[in-house]
Amino acid sequence: MLKKTEAKADKKRRGVSYFTLSASIVVAILVGFVGGTRVNDVFLSDNSLTPLRETYKALVANYDGKLDDKKLIEGASRGMVAATDDAYTVFFNKKEAVEFAKDLDGTFTGIGAELGKKDGKLVVIAALDSSPAKQAGLKPNDIIAKVNSDDTTDWSIDKAVSKIRGEKGTTVKLTLVRDSQVIVVSIVRDIISDPSVKTEEKGDVGIIRISRFGQDTAGLTTDAAEKFQDKKAVIVDLRGNGGGYLQTATEIASLWLDKGQVVVSERSYDGSREDHKAEGGNILGDKKTIVLVDEGSASASEILAGALQDHKKATIVGQQSFGKGSVQDIVDLRDGAKLKVTIARWYTPSGKNISKHGITPNVFIAVGKNDDSNNDTQLNKALDIIK
Repeated sequence: MLKKTEAKADKKRRGVSYFTLSASIVVAILVGFVGGTRVNDVFLSDNSLTPLRETYKALVANYDGKLDDKKLIEGASRGMVAATDDAYTVFFNKKEAVEFAKDLDGTFTGIGAELGKKDGKLVVIAALDSSPAKQAGLKPNDIIAKVNSDDTTDWSIDKAVSKIRGEKGTTVKLTLVRDSQVIVVSIVRDIISDPSVKTEEKGDVGIIRISRFGQDTAGLTTDAAEKFQDKKAVIVDLRGNGGGYLQTATEIASLWLDKGQVVVSERSYDGSREDHKAEGGNILGDKKTIVLVDEGSASASEILAGALQDHKKATIVGQQSFGKGSVQDIVDLRDGAKLKVTIARWYTPSGKNISKHGITPNVFIAVGKNDDSNNDTQLNKALDIIK
């Protein structure tokens, strides 16, 4: 889940954008900086920088070929960030940063699958509606063992994304592992344009389908909430929603919660805590509400579901959610690079951190074997509860 921050000086201590920490250190080394280097209020002694400086000098002195300092700096930045051993702390160069922004806007070229890490393995979190990935049958928790002929064992999420993406009309072959069964699928890439909010009405029930928590999602969800104020009940469908901005989740939760009620708490390694509270305008506060989740519901989806569950504003129906209980910030670095960095762990209002375990539904029901667009077992269960 991303925490959207303003580019103010007082924010820089935690991460202005994905790349500041590593790039600042490496640039200082490569230009021959002498003395202690201060990055994000942390002092690095001259001695601590010596090994990297020596590596650079030895490379320049001995390498039989032309060296590109820009690539060396980027490589060192990637290595430094990867050494955190956190799948959600990632360095993006300028091109990757642009692609990442497109993801949150819902327009990009690829197969339309949200990826994550679970137990060290690269997995599918969710396939977007009507995407090539969905049509190819990709499911939450499918392990992506190979992309084309390349083994993914040591890949980061972002490396996998960059390898799977490509020009419209080209094909990528994925080797999947699902319940110990190996499945090979070839998927033709396409332009993915997925609106973050869709609505539907079934009699006296309004259905709000949220596919991600992007820049426009809170406004679109508010429009849907206003549209459904006269309905008997509301179903919020978060299945396959891999997350997005924390602030967006807070704003949407405010449609049900009283002003000042805690939506989510951030707790940092240093013991600090920040509560994010509902902003008021709870136009659905008294409306009977069902929230649908599955194994592809992650991050901001889990924040919204957890807040409404803990405050007894909704009944959660479906399957155990993905389990991503950390908060990332975006830090702007030089030359258009960015750093996505884990800044805290988040907890539901009752104090639960859902990492590895996810949100437990009040009513558990799996996807039906014969489910399709005309027969949705989980949605039908939600409708039955409302009756």
